[in-house]
Amino acid sequence: MPENLVIIPTYNEKENIEDIIRSISSLKTNFDILIVDDNSPDGTGDIVNKLKNEFKNLHLIVRPGKQGLGTAYIKGFKWAIKNGYDIIYEMDADFSHNPKDLERLYNTCINGADLAIGSRYISGVNVVDWPLGRVLMSYAASIYVRIVTGMRIKDTTAGFKAYKKEVLQTIELDNIRSKGYAFQIEMKFTTWKSGFRIKEIPIVFTDRKQGTSKMSGGIFNEALWGVLRMKYRSFFRNYNKKESYEKTDQRGRNN
Repeated sequence: MPENLVIIPTYNEKENIEDIIRSISSLKTNFDILIVDDNSPDGTGDIVNKLKNEFKNLHLIVRPGKQGLGTAYIKGFKWAIKNGYDIIYEMDADFSHNPKDLERLYNTCINGADLAIGSRYISGVNVVDWPLGRVLMSYAASIYVRIVTGMRIKDTTAGFKAYKKEVLQTIELDNIRSKGYAFQIEMKFTTWKSGFRIKEIPIVFTDRKQGTSKMSGGIFNEALWGVLRMKYRSFFRNYNKKESYEKTDQRGRNN
């Protein structure tokens, strides 16, 4: 069975963190959990530390302060590769992503996808409790990204995903420049440029019930300008390809 790791970056998530850990741990499929906490002032990391005594599948990295979503995931990805996980998941702590959908992402990877995306827009607009303006902004951002990049992904800013380890080992994580929500776009773009198979599955995204949202218009502006910079840099960058990884990996196995 593949070894699964769910990475959850946190900052001030004390209202949600215990419930999300319990929900993931109750699933039929075994998922280890890595919390990457940016030294939350509300004590999120302390709660996780206490829960580690109960949940042997739970791990914690505490960073000295807020350093951005992208760097949190990069830290988690490197930890996952070092510790031998086969499928690595991105997920929010606030239940906007349904933990039960982790098993659907898992099955999508098992059935051939290198990157499985929980998509809000692959079958209409499946968003609950978002203001209309925020829905329109998010949907328009995805259209904009598709136009600029040429990707056919419907939900280009999605943050609920599963990567096979081969993707993360191929795409040179240190070359990912974006730190905020543009990170989600750059990771998909790099995976796509590297020739990996990407599959979207429909999910229902529900706005958080507890805690404070980290989203803002400024975050979307950052993502939109980041796409232009990313596209410009892509003209001068050589992307590692899936086939190159497979040849290298095959030589390693044969030695």
